[in-house]
Amino acid sequence: MPLYEIETTAHIMIGWAENEAQARNFAASHYPEEDVLRVNRRPRDVWVVSKSLLGLPASQNICDTARECLAKASGDKVHAIRLYMRETGVDLQQAQRAVETNMSLGW
Repeated sequence: MPLYEIETTAHIMIGWAENEAQARNFAASHYPEEDVLRVNRRPRDVWVVSKSLLGLPASQNICDTARECLAKASGDKVHAIRLYMRETGVDLQQAQRAVETNMSLGW
């Protein structure tokens, strides 16, 4: 089954569907209040995000550090970002990216 990237007004979803119509129906069933902006069939059956493209060093375990900071901050994003900056020495933008990514993954 092909993998589709479905962009709505507020979300980008990645999911398997038989065809574009089924991918659109998937988005409509999960986010009925949003308009589908774009549907792309992925060329492969996997979705890959490059850490280096995001500016994250491969030698550091970003997820563990960000999740520890979120736990210490009791889920307070701003405090977790400050902790992350202090522990890793990265700038505000990199810390925000790491913390917010882990928040979206359900730390």
